[in-house]
Amino acid sequence: MRRRRTYTDANLNDERISGWRTIRRVAPYLWPAEHAWVKRRVVLAMLALLLSKLIAVATPVLYKWAVDSLSGQGASDLLLGAVGLTLAYGIARLMSNGFQQLRDAIFAAVGQRALRQLALETFRHIHQLSMRYHITRKTGGLSRIIERGVKGVEFLLRFLLFSIGPLVLELLMIAGVLFFLFDAWYLAAVALTIALYVWFTFKVTEWRVKLRREMNDQDTDANQKAIDSLLNFETVKYFGAEEREATRYDGAMAKYAQAALKTAYSLAFLNFGQAFLITGGLVAVMVMAAIGVEQGHLTVGDFVMVNAYMIQITMPLNFLGTVYREIRQALVDMGEMFDLLEQPAEVSDKPGATPLRVDGGTVRLDDVRFGYETERPILKGVSLEVPAGQTVAIVGSSGSGKSTIGRLLFRFYDVQGGSLEIDGQDVRDVTQKSLHDAIGVVPQDTVLFNDTIRYNIAYGKDGATEEEIVAAAKSAQIHEFIQGLPLGYDTAVGERGLKLSGGEKQRVGIARTLLKNPPILLLDEATSALDTETEQEIQGALQRAGQGRTVITIAHRLSTIADADRIIVLENGEIVEEGHHADLLARQGRYASLWARQAAEQEEQAA
Repeated sequence: MRRRRTYTDANLNDERISGWRTIRRVAPYLWPAEHAWVKRRVVLAMLALLLSKLIAVATPVLYKWAVDSLSGQGASDLLLGAVGLTLAYGIARLMSNGFQQLRDAIFAAVGQRALRQLALETFRHIHQLSMRYHITRKTGGLSRIIERGVKGVEFLLRFLLFSIGPLVLELLMIAGVLFFLFDAWYLAAVALTIALYVWFTFKVTEWRVKLRREMNDQDTDANQKAIDSLLNFETVKYFGAEEREATRYDGAMAKYAQAALKTAYSLAFLNFGQAFLITGGLVAVMVMAAIGVEQGHLTVGDFVMVNAYMIQITMPLNFLGTVYREIRQALVDMGEMFDLLEQPAEVSDKPGATPLRVDGGTVRLDDVRFGYETERPILKGVSLEVPAGQTVAIVGSSGSGKSTIGRLLFRFYDVQGGSLEIDGQDVRDVTQKSLHDAIGVVPQDTVLFNDTIRYNIAYGKDGATEEEIVAAAKSAQIHEFIQGLPLGYDTAVGERGLKLSGGEKQRVGIARTLLKNPPILLLDEATSALDTETEQEIQGALQRAGQGRTVITIAHRLSTIADADRIIVLENGEIVEEGHHADLLARQGRYASLWARQAAEQEEQAA
């Protein structure tokens, strides 16, 4: 059950700190030292912005002159008269808008570059995070965090550069015009209106940010429930739980709708309050101007100009409310993403790590100790050696630590005691890429990409040729099956390979591992999820795959490892027996007990 956050002054302070952290992280994308073209575009965009603001502030003066000309209080010739001034007014408005669009066009490449770089950085970082993180992650919630955070990048960059500073500049220029062309009372009325507007907007928006965060949390939760249910489609069907899942999803959406309504109501309150303050300021200034016209101090053109300036102030102030709300939301969204980026990788290359050199592929565990949780040790001092080119099987009951050895070998986790070496090199001292390149894994459940069979086999080797793909498929005894499909190697396998049977998926997995051609092969219960007939067919492909390689087989079905060069029996994280199949049976120990039990189960199934 999701715990709701209680917001205190400390929470808000943390949010402000987080906001400044986000701005510091994003700002370098505006002025990168290594990309001069980005700096040029930023400077040109700022120049276009400045020209747009100067023209915008001068435009109401042309409006005033045109009105004075029509009222007989200004120039009457064609060039400087009402027609000429009206044309100049239209051209000025068009130029102001034109420079704004030019600014956006110049800056677009800067924003897209930042978005792409940050998205790539996030994507790479997620792949570098540890297995422990990915086991506990929620894929749907994670995707939403990334999606919202990346979308906020361009927005935040654009409005940091083009909104706050330019808005202040425009307001100062208009304030100066009102002060010098009229008097200090006009400036005081405008300044008071702006101050009240900004105070009200910031206060209400701070409150709305909390509501928006709650809405985001509920949105993430609902999306996670939907994706989780779809990923477990078969399970839902098995238990006839469609209505249960719909009720669960509807409950999450109800909470989201409730939070969204609060957000909508608060937005209506904010918009009305802003309109009230702006209208009050506009009316006050217009009343002063009307009195000035009646007393003869001002012209009708001055009255119109004051109105134009107040409307011109209203637009950016309304924009300020929107921008502040969106910037605060972007900071929240990007803060979540940067929290993800700052999530440390549990396993990383040590400074000066060198590539793994595989001479033969000897794997050695020396007094290895490990536990996923400190209070629950899994491996309790395991020592074993797998000589180069030999096949060693590791068996034992569930929870004995068999698969953990495979995860430590691939360095999904680091050992907490002892060492794990390949050809005398501690796996913690070599680069992870070289380690992963040296080990091929065929897991119990081969998961395929939602792409073609060709793509999934070719995944074993970047840039693999068609001949290499076909050769790997033949070695895995799946080429003929593929050839029999209407689209052959271009057949789509569906999400997670669901369009293929278990045996077909397993053969595709073997083929891509063979294409990788690693010196060390890890078979992690590669056939335990298959039926006996399919298992026997796959077993032949696995035996051919292991020829000339060091093979570690983690097995559940003992019949599949009877021919192994050595068998290791694990119990409660310790080696209790090891030897050849016949020797272990003769000892009448733990292995013989497991063998007898499985033989009895097979006889029952056959009967």
